[in-house]
Amino acid sequence: MRKIVAWLISSLDGVVESPESWSSPYMNDEVNAEISAAMAPAGSVLLGRRTYQEMAGYWPQQDGNPFADYLNNSTKYVVSATLDSLAWGNSRLVTGDLAEELAVLKQQPGENLLVLGSPTLVRSLMRQGLLDELTLNICPIVLGSGLRLFDGSTDHLPLQLVESATYGTGVLRVGYRPARG
Repeated sequence: MRKIVAWLISSLDGVVESPESWSSPYMNDEVNAEISAAMAPAGSVLLGRRTYQEMAGYWPQQDGNPFADYLNNSTKYVVSATLDSLAWGNSRLVTGDLAEELAVLKQQPGENLLVLGSPTLVRSLMRQGLLDELTLNICPIVLGSGLRLFDGSTDHLPLQLVESATYGTGVLRVGYRPARG
């Protein structure tokens, strides 16, 4: 069975909004190689509407970038109640009951479903018990404001640490699974 795994870049104070505007000093070849390794076992991408729209406006024009090649060629499932069409190639809308739709996707053959960014979607998946793994690349910067992954809308949610690594730029990668039972 496929898993739903989320990968986000976070500041030390939990901000996950617009990491492209503040995380680049911490994203060197070492960190990018780990992100690429995380994408390798993922066959499809699961995105929220806002993240999809941001990525669809950027990645199709980024030729020769391995990350762009992966995103442009992967099947992208987009969770949205407001979009009715998707222009980025290989994109499909998920519009029905999220738990039911994802249960069907998880049963299909293939590799994991990778959630990139999409903090609102990640919170929803966590609340509904649909997220199998959460990886955060925590950058050594305090932003003070911005959208946080854990904004008070998530109930008590025990997690189990399953991996951690530190990088020369000060980035700490932590991977968690929901603690069952």
